[in-house]
Amino acid sequence: MKTADIIIVGGGVMGSSVAFHLRKIGFDGRIIVFEKDPLYEFSSTPRSAGGIRQLYTTPINIRLSRYSLQVYKQFPQTMAIDGEPAEIHFRQNGYLFLATKEMLPSLKKQCSLQNRYGVPSQVLSAQELLDIIPELNIDDLAGGLYCHEDGYLDPYLVMQGYKKNAQRLGVEYIYKEVETITTDENKVSGVRLVDGTVYHSSIVINCAGAWGVYLSEKIGVPLPVHPLKRQIFQFDIATPLKKELPLTIDPTGVYFRHEGSKILSGFSEDTKPGIDFTVTRSLFYEQMWPILAHRIPNFEAVKITAAWAGLYSFNTADHNAIIGKHPSLHGYYMALGFSGHGMQQAPGVGIGLAELIYYGKYKTIDLTPLRFERFAENDLVLEDAVV
Repeated sequence: MKTADIIIVGGGVMGSSVAFHLRKIGFDGRIIVFEKDPLYEFSSTPRSAGGIRQLYTTPINIRLSRYSLQVYKQFPQTMAIDGEPAEIHFRQNGYLFLATKEMLPSLKKQCSLQNRYGVPSQVLSAQELLDIIPELNIDDLAGGLYCHEDGYLDPYLVMQGYKKNAQRLGVEYIYKEVETITTDENKVSGVRLVDGTVYHSSIVINCAGAWGVYLSEKIGVPLPVHPLKRQIFQFDIATPLKKELPLTIDPTGVYFRHEGSKILSGFSEDTKPGIDFTVTRSLFYEQMWPILAHRIPNFEAVKITAAWAGLYSFNTADHNAIIGKHPSLHGYYMALGFSGHGMQQAPGVGIGLAELIYYGKYKTIDLTPLRFERFAENDLVLEDAVV
């Protein structure tokens, strides 16, 4: 009989963070992580924009991101293996939400909430925005919400850092696809792989990202989550900018940031739910480029150098993660539906879920607001700052 004390489905940044933190706080049982994509070719982790921000509108998201920010600042040192730093290329160039006159009152309220939780965000005037991006067209802007502590990093390197450290501590990674989670009356009993092999465990953690909702549905636990395609374009510009960009969100929702000497840009287009990795360059040329060129004249002459699509595990109820144990299916835990916040919250969620399993309660951050039961209780966590 193939058995484990804990099975984690999904070996991306979330599953690897949970596995690492379980070991870190003292769990010494057998942990197996199942990941169907050994090259992480279609994993959401390496296909994300890599932004790290504290500019949220709900206390739980602010606290999660504030904790994770401190982790990422020290990541190269604390996650080093044999003296080799776990470099993640974290650049604290800031996060900036640009605002029209109509948007500014809402951003001021958000700033006040963030400041109460220790986030040094500030509302800037339109003229002050030019200190950050000298080339910015501010004709239709009234200001913006800015945090200098925030920035962006390499998501793939973060995931590899957690994975390698988890493996160093004895966590096993098996690169095979889970067909379904198995159950026995009101509790989980393990997983069955696509090849028919069954592994037994009394604890199964669903960290399968965009595919996790389908696994949950198979065992009678539907979630208000579906996968949405999100595209990112990388391009060169003819005239370099004077300063490195913060991750900047235009009032239209188009965002952009530096990636070395190049620019990354994306947009949450209206798309049908489902697993889809096709790249539609017309999205850039017809919808994004006019906005980019209007906002920064240097973006009028561009050349696309790369483009890819990834998946958001999008929570349609309140745009927030579903974290913790299921109230009636014993042994079933989940960390799903991050709606694009996963990389930003992986350290906090990893330690939180590990504590819940090992100690039976949260210690570092109380993740109770993100419990599964909130939907039935009509106690949603409504996040407004969704990119």
